[in-house]
Amino acid sequence: VQLVESGGGRVQAGGSLTLSCAASGRSTAAVGWFRTPPGKDREFVAAVTWIGGVTSYGEFVNGRFTISRDNAKSTVFLQMNSLKREDTAVYSCAASADSMAALKANPALNYWGQGTQVTVSS
Repeated sequence: VQLVESGGGRVQAGGSLTLSCAASGRSTAAVGWFRTPPGKDREFVAAVTWIGGVTSYGEFVNGRFTISRDNAKSTVFLQMNSLKREDTAVYSCAASADSMAALKANPALNYWGQGTQVTVSS
């Protein structure tokens, strides 16, 4: 599985960004995003299943982010609104061949993209 992210960059607080993750190779069950803020541990952001479009979000999201997928293009999108400085992080796309639960619970078994930097400035 190959995951190619795009869409990161710098934005002012309150602004919006959309991240994309294009998947190729073997089929997977779920694709999502994790992030690693500076000096902190990696945390789950959001995920979606290819079949059914079931979504899951990290608690900190609070309705600000929306994950979606385009099955025809094998691409997942993360629309991020009302960005805060604390959203600054490296955002990494991940995929699990097993399930969304596995993607969240066993990140060491996920397929990973290279990561993209999101910087939110005040």
